[in-house]
Formats: sequence, C-alpha cells, structure tokens
Amino acid sequence: MFKNWKNWYFVILLIVVFSLISDGTSKKSSKKPENSMIFSEFLQNMKDKKIESVVIKGDLIEGKLKPSKVGEPASNFSSQVVLYPKLLEELEENNIPTEVKIEPASKGFNFMKIVDVFSSLLWIVILVMLFKSMKGDKFGVGKSNVKMFTPDMQNVRFSDVLGIDEAKQDVSEIVDFLRDPKKYSRLGAKIPKGVLLIGPPGTGKTLLAKAIAGEAGVPFFSTSGSEFVEMFVGVGASRVRSLFEQATKNAPCLVFIDEIDAVGRHRGSGYGGGNDEREQTLNQLLVEMDGFAINKGVIVIAATNRVDVLDNALLRPGRFDRQVYIDLPDLKGREAILSKYMKEVNILSDVQAINVARGTPGFSGADLANLVNEAALIAARNNRKQITEDDFEYARDKILMGAEKKSKTMSPDEIKNTAYHEAGHALCAVLLPEVDPIHKATIIPRGRSLGLVQKLPERDKVSVNITEIKSDIAVAMAGRISEELFFGKNKVTTGASADIKMATDYARSAVIKWGLSDKIGPVFYGSDEENGYKCSEATSREIDEEVKKMLEDGYKLAKTTITKNKAKLEKLAKALLEYETLTGDEVRAIVHGKKVSIKKKNTKKINDFKRISSVPLTDTKTIKKKEENV
Repeated sequence: MFKNWKNWYFVILLIVVFSLISDGTSKKSSKKPENSMIFSEFLQNMKDKKIESVVIKGDLIEGKLKPSKVGEPASNFSSQVVLYPKLLEELEENNIPTEVKIEPASKGFNFMKIVDVFSSLLWIVILVMLFKSMKGDKFGVGKSNVKMFTPDMQNVRFSDVLGIDEAKQDVSEIVDFLRDPKKYSRLGAKIPKGVLLIGPPGTGKTLLAKAIAGEAGVPFFSTSGSEFVEMFVGVGASRVRSLFEQATKNAPCLVFIDEIDAVGRHRGSGYGGGNDEREQTLNQLLVEMDGFAINKGVIVIAATNRVDVLDNALLRPGRFDRQVYIDLPDLKGREAILSKYMKEVNILSDVQAINVARGTPGFSGADLANLVNEAALIAARNNRKQITEDDFEYARDKILMGAEKKSKTMSPDEIKNTAYHEAGHALCAVLLPEVDPIHKATIIPRGRSLGLVQKLPERDKVSVNITEIKSDIAVAMAGRISEELFFGKNKVTTGASADIKMATDYARSAVIKWGLSDKIGPVFYGSDEENGYKCSEATSREIDEEVKKMLEDGYKLAKTTITKNKAKLEKLAKALLEYETLTGDEVRAIVHGKKVSIKKKNTKKINDFKRISSVPLTDTKTIKKKEENV
C-alpha cells in the first residue's frame, strides 16, 4: 500500500481530490450573509443616523436599519468588522444601542479546522515525496532510454558484414576478450575500453557493432548521442550514469553509441562558449569511461562520420583506445555485398554481381542494398517475374541522376541545344587523356539536369594526377563551348552552371589542398565557409588568380579539341537527337569514325514526345529519321 503512494499518478489524484474539498469548503465558509453591506457603507449609515441598533459578534456586525417610511418594519443588515478602534466610541456618540456578544469556545472538534490542518499536512507530505522522487528520478527523466538486446535476440554475425574485412580484423580481439577475458588478464594485457568506428554513412558501422556482440554472445546496449542531450541541464549526465549502471550490472557487455558527435563535440565551442547541458553530458561520459576497472567487462563502441569535431579528451588512450576506419567497399567488397542481397530477390541467372559491382564505384553497403531493392521495384512495375540487367541499369541511373522526366515540357530549340551541349562533353571525354570511360550519353532530363554524360571508372580510384584534373576541367567546360561554337555567344544558356561550379571546386582543391599549382607550390591552404583561406590577403589573391588560370587553360583545351573535331561533334549531336541515349561504345565508335549500328532504345523518338512544343526545329530537315551508319 505504501508503494502506491509513491506513484506519481496516485499523488496527482490526491492533489485533485483535496483541492476540490478545500475549494468546496472555502466556498461554503465564505458564503456572504443576507443583506450584507460593506464597512464603509455601515459607517456612512451610522453618521446619517439610519441605524437603529447594533450587535457585535466577534468580527461580525449585525443590526437593524431605521425604516425609511413611517409604519414600515426595520430591516436587518450585517457587515464585516475591519480594524477600526473608534467603532464603539462613535456608536455611543450617535446614540446607537450597542450589544457586544462574546461567543463561547466551541466544544468538541471543528470539522473545518480539521480539514484545514489535514490539507496543510497533506501538502507537506506531497512536497516531501515529490522532492525525494525527483532526487531519485522516480519519474524517469534522467533514466537512460537505451535499448538492450540479450544474446538470444542477436542474429548478426561477422559473416553478415561484408566488404570491410580489415575492420572486422581490427575488432576481432574484442570478441575474443569478451569470450575469454582471462586469456588476456593473465598476461597483463588490457583490452581497449572503447572502440570508435569512423566512416561515411551507410558503410556498416552499426552492423559491425551488432556483429561484435553477436559473435561474443554478450548483451548489447544500443543508443544514440542525441538521446543524452536535453533542454534541462543535468538530465543528460543523469542518463549517462543510468546507462553505465545498467551496463555494469550486465557485464560483460557492449555499449553502442551511434552518432556520438551529437554529444562529443569540442567543449567551449559554439555560441556563448558552448552548451552547458551538452558539455556536462560529455564530462559525465568521460568520467564513466575513465572509471572502468579492468575486470568490469564493459566495452564502449561509438560511431561517427565527423571525427574532426570530437573533443580530444574522447580520443585519448584510456577512452577510445582504438579507432577503426570503415571506408567505402572496393570492387571485391561490392561484389560480396551485392551477392548477399541478390540472393534475397528473384533475378535472372545471367545477371552477375561482378558486372553490377563494376558500375557502382563509390556506393556504400546501404546504397547497394537500395540498388537491389530499386531494381526489384522497377521489375515489378513492368510486370516482370525476374529482375534483369536492364532493371539494375535503370535503378543505378535513377539513384545517381534521378528519375527520367519525359513529361517535362521543352521547346525544340532547348532540346537541340541540350544535344549539342552533351555532345561536347562526350567528344572531349573520348579524346582527352586519362578521362574515365563514358558509360552513356543522354538528353533525357533526369533530376535537375536536362541531359548528361555519365562516366564510370574502370577501377577503384584513391587518387588523381594533374593530367586527369586538367582533362576533367576541360570536359566540364566543353558543353558551354559547344553551345557557343554552334549557336553563337548570344545563344549560350545557363545549362552549364553546374559544370562551371564543379570545375571551379576541382581547380580550387588542386591549388589550396593538393599542392598541384606550380606558382602556389605544395602548401596546404585549407579553407572553410566561415573563416576562408588560412593565408594572407596577398596569397589569397594569388590563389584566386591560379584557380582562374587553371579554368582558362581547361577552357582553351576544350575549345581547341572541339574546333578540330567539329564534324564529329555534330554527328554525335544528331545521333542524340534521333535516339536520345547513346551507350559508351556507340559514342566512341562515332568519334573514332567506326561503323556502328545504333540500336533502337525502348523509348519513343524524341520528336514524338509530348514534351515537345509545336515550334519546329530550325534544321529539322537535316536530321535524319532513320538508323544512321557512320
């Protein structure tokens, strides 16, 4: 019965009930008598000789008023006595008969006094209980919302984590320690107290943490850094204490904190010198991790993709002793991940995971899972029973570039301009050195672009050289140059805005980050949006001049290439107008003057699209309406 009194809902119910009782009794006791008058009115009537007699009972005055007309009876009145020492003296001066009655003390218990005393005691008890509840956090405000997974609830193993073999090898010691801690303790070895998983989103950091717990067969506590940060100061620290109390009771175990940068940022940063609540939470986390004993068996695993913003105290030895970098999967890793997800869907037997993997450089594990699912959705939408390579191709293009927008309204001049623009990109991509091979060129709008040329590297690239950078800048400038050469400067459109931005960012990185400028030299002038360059004003001007020079050199290179191969570019543009999309092999065959039979795509000709307006192309007669052999 006593425990029920500590339930907050029971306390609130008591408060409501006794508030109603007190309210009812107060209304009852404060009910005004009939014919009452205020004290000032009573004094005025006394001076005007209108009062016939008065009876004083404690703080209450009762009496009779003289009738206003002869023959009428006297009327009764009552008034509340206020502090007025001359009351009896003035009543005597006005010859008003006055009687003072002293009421005897009430015998027995007074119910109203009992209610008042009991209500006061009840409020005192409630306040004490509330104080104790808040101190002990019985309401759960400072209690951690961590999710606990017991060993029988975990079905993730290292075999389910693919494409990050090096990372799995780095954390294998933790699994071995959790299985057999004496193996290490008898040698005096200390297992890392914390493991920080660093890598881009979707690379499998959370999955790897679950696999560690699944392999070790220990409880797994999962939470996020944002769970600790609250508006009220001290709540986050209380939740950190609660989390580690639970973990210690279930040791050996793993504690996984996802997105730890939400609570682990540099202290003293931000507006006003930092956030008190976040910093107190971080301080408590540092204390809990540093307070671990060797035999506690609690290992903290955290994940982030922003290691640069973490406080140095988190990264020192004794806290997160081991940092594991999880990068995007390479070709072999992508093949393994795709093979796993392809087994879960119904695909044709001739669809090979390695072929899909070659066309997905830069995809994370989550991206590849999404690719397989997207391909399945496309196949189902087209009423196919099995997934084909074309479905994977379409799914990849949709993820990278957005869905096709064939219903987009475009004028014939805009379509023609787009065809020559993309033909310029494609021509330079084929002819310039060390440019990634073209996968396809299309003038079908996707996402924000009206057309595009897609390039895919032949292998996983971890670095680029100056020749590649100059060629890529030239390819980016080629679309604008093509518009200028074929339609004149007055017809150049804004379609090259994204190309110019990409080329500028590329050139700027080459100058200030990669040290590839002869004039600036191998010096790092890293910059950010808030602080700008980390250099003097004079050096900043030199950087801007060098970036502009690199862009101008790329512009000249692209213009020279297109001018020398103007006829080839026109053939490419006409083929794009006729067939909308050309494969990489078809583009290369046209540029190198080889004969190629361009296959009909599974789409209508461009002149049949409803997105075309009624205005005819300026040179429609010159566009062949049949298959073109070059």
